Amino acid sequence: MSRSARIGVVGATGAVGTVTLRLLRERGYENARAFASKRSAGKQLEDGAVVEEATPGALAAGGLDLVLFSCGTSASRELVPHAVEGGALVVDKSSAYRLEDGYPLVVPEVNGDRAFEAIETTRVVANPNCSTIPLTCVLKPLHDAAGLRRVRLSTYQAVSGAGARRMERLQAEPVDEHDLEFDWTWEGDETEEESKIRAEARKILELPELPISATTVRVPILVGHAQSVWVETEEPLSPEQAEAVLAGADGVRLVETPSPREAAQTEDVLVGRIRPDRAAEGNGLVLFLACDNLVKGAALNALQIAELLLEPARATVR
Repeated sequence: MSRSARIGVVGATGAVGTVTLRLLRERGYENARAFASKRSAGKQLEDGAVVEEATPGALAAGGLDLVLFSCGTSASRELVPHAVEGGALVVDKSSAYRLEDGYPLVVPEVNGDRAFEAIETTRVVANPNCSTIPLTCVLKPLHDAAGLRRVRLSTYQAVSGAGARRMERLQAEPVDEHDLEFDWTWEGDETEEESKIRAEARKILELPELPISATTVRVPILVGHAQSVWVETEEPLSPEQAEAVLAGADGVRLVETPSPREAAQTEDVLVGRIRPDRAAEGNGLVLFLACDNLVKGAALNALQIAELLLEPARATVR
């Protein structure tokens, strides 16, 4: 993507938006504009940029090649069409378009070619959930090697996944008040996060019938999501073979014991503790992964999609 591409970041003062602007600066993008709510409009950021109010008129006015949305679902539903009307391509981090027909849901290492479908159609690519992204980065190479039969997982998700205010709350909270939380909307006996991971992973992997069962938990750490994952494969795959497969996978780094702290401010999905699943009836593996939910789990994945959209001839995932 040309470093002079005109990029807008909506939700620029939030947890993900802040990381998005940092990554843009680090990668040398020279022409980024910050947008946020009326409450944040006029605020000056560390790099000297002044936040503009994200209004339908401002986004429809043109002057932007691509807009990265890191705001809530309702705000995305309201504002994304105006950015498209103004001629921009859009990468949206909310759940507004993820499971809608006609909108690609993309993890570049897994199904990056799908992003190009949006250029001549909706002009909107959806960025997946911050737990689905690292999960599919690990599942896709295992599927290619041995086929997936069944997946179970439990997540341990940092409070930054709930936004900057939730991070501030944890920092102000006495340590002895820390606890696990299930702070998502319930849909029957599942949280919306659990059903979301299943539906999104199936769409990204193009395995619409894959059995996936998730338990999602919020843990009292600031940054870094972790997951325990139990995988059953169609063909035998030893832990040593799985390690070799994952060691060669894009965006994945094999380590002995992945942790949120080790993953923080890195761009890789860390995976390790790969061993036989001794409770599986067939070909079973257990593994553990960790990922910075604000970087690869959100902002970086969106930026990688942007690089595919604006410079498909030379784009690479790195």
